Amino acid sequence: MHFSHIHHVAIIVSDYEISKHFYTELLGLEIIRENYRTERNSYKLDLKIGDSEIELFSFPNPPKRSSGPEATGLRHLCFYVEDVEAAAVELNQKGIETEPIRVDEFTGGKFTFFRDPDGLPLELHE
Repeated sequence: MHFSHIHHVAIIVSDYEISKHFYTELLGLEIIRENYRTERNSYKLDLKIGDSEIELFSFPNPPKRSSGPEATGLRHLCFYVEDVEAAAVELNQKGIETEPIRVDEFTGGKFTFFRDPDGLPLELHE
């Protein structure tokens, strides 16, 4: 078996319109398709990121994340950027707080974290 890339990552959001704005308008991800599923009272928004996708789902009253990124399961989602410092400045100018930029002790690459509207940890890494 050979995995060539990640096809998609799915995220359940608590407020569809706020998260749609965050991922499309603030982060600039392109909308591939948007569907409303009447039987589930749920939106599904597919977003393009390189050769992969992020799926945003809305469901009525989803439970909150149990704890910070050290909970079992997906820890965070990381986006590659050419220049972490420039990307962090751009996020800050859009009102998105970022952590101080650090250097990965193993790769030497710079990185920082920020959060989506539901507190999901997101990382920028160069």
